[in-house]
Amino acid sequence: GDILDDYLRTDGVWILTRNKQFYKTNNERACAEKCEAERNFTCRAFLFTRKKLECLTLAENAKMTVMFTSSDAVLYEKRIYLMQCKRGIGTDYRGTEAKTQKGIPCQKWAEKIPHKPNYTPEKHPNAGLEENYCRNPDGDESGPWCYTTDPAMRFDYCAIPECENQVTHTGEGDCMQCNGEDYHGEVSRTESGLECQRWDAQEPHMHGFIQKHYPEKDLKINYCRNPDGELRPWCFTTSPNKRWEYCNIPRCSTHPPVSGQGSQCLSGKGEDYRGRIANTESGNACQHWNTQFPHKHGWIPDRYPCKGLEENYCRNPDGEKKPWCYTTNSSVRWEYCTIPSCDSTEQGIAGMNNVPVQVPLPEECYRGKGQSYRGTTSVTASGRKCQAWNSMFPHRHIKTPDRFPDADLRDNYCRNPDGDSSPWCFTTDPNTLWEYCNLKRCDDHIQE
Repeated sequence: GDILDDYLRTDGVWILTRNKQFYKTNNERACAEKCEAERNFTCRAFLFTRKKLECLTLAENAKMTVMFTSSDAVLYEKRIYLMQCKRGIGTDYRGTEAKTQKGIPCQKWAEKIPHKPNYTPEKHPNAGLEENYCRNPDGDESGPWCYTTDPAMRFDYCAIPECENQVTHTGEGDCMQCNGEDYHGEVSRTESGLECQRWDAQEPHMHGFIQKHYPEKDLKINYCRNPDGELRPWCFTTSPNKRWEYCNIPRCSTHPPVSGQGSQCLSGKGEDYRGRIANTESGNACQHWNTQFPHKHGWIPDRYPCKGLEENYCRNPDGEKKPWCYTTNSSVRWEYCTIPSCDSTEQGIAGMNNVPVQVPLPEECYRGKGQSYRGTTSVTASGRKCQAWNSMFPHRHIKTPDRFPDADLRDNYCRNPDGDSSPWCFTTDPNTLWEYCNLKRCDDHIQE
């Protein structure tokens, strides 16, 4: 596979680290090769700058040090140093667990008190014997261990969860179709091995995904689910430092059952519409879903295989009130489409046209600057989840419900308390303080 598959990429960030080496390279892959070959220290990550083509190999990653924005830089962190679970007997475990299964703190590998170690960083330079983290330098069948700080107990094993435990099931419910919206399996750990928070709990993370509000989403116990149209199932984690993370759910080998060819007319919100209308209500031609011009967007067909995002046909992938599309008009980002109703009797259509237009109950758009927006969208334009307004993690701020009592700063819903150009929120990504939200401006003529 690609050498970069072993790294987690984050655009536009820089981390402060004392241990680093500078190299000149032409691309990220060459920089990754420098990281793999680094002998001055254990290379956990590297930074690559696009303009200067500079490569910095780093001894630390974002979990260990301070991070800030830098538009020209790309950070690549070795996944193995971010994993909190073990594969097999855990000889390659490089997580930060530092206590035994009985809760006794580990002795540092480089120290000789209270126990004189047989395994030291000098004797085993490739075993990852850093600090007092649990490791398995001798290939012990029982997994990672450490010398303990208890003089009466020389060593003990550590309780490191098994990565594969969660995905070795082959039952029908333990794989996912499409984007996993209908996944009902029992995987309850994230892809880095963190245990999932129960959906009915608000600790350590407050959230709005309450079972009674989402009765059809099967938010049971702490199982991974996809209640909000993410790319794949996810969960809030039990780690205070990581609000949420995707889960590693395998794709089903069988294709989802095809229910007809999809509807050729409008029923309900038109989420199953698969017709070929490709013009908006005002006559604008639709932009192809697999292009990013004139409008950049996240509805990429490969990412959403079951949404019918073919050609430039009108679709409703996100639960809008009816099918829509991005337009080829650079000044009009998106518009609804006029789809003939499946109830094709003239009387039915005439009746529908005579119903007075009311403000829709689920608020799907904002007016003006969006200071009156009171919907429940909680995702930014780049797909990041919003931080709760009454939370100070990961970002401390002063936009609290107490200070802005009229701004309806509930849960982590997008709002505009300070008169910005559109609704926004602080994000749960420690590297991104805030972003505008994934909301469209209401069409004035529709409102009228």
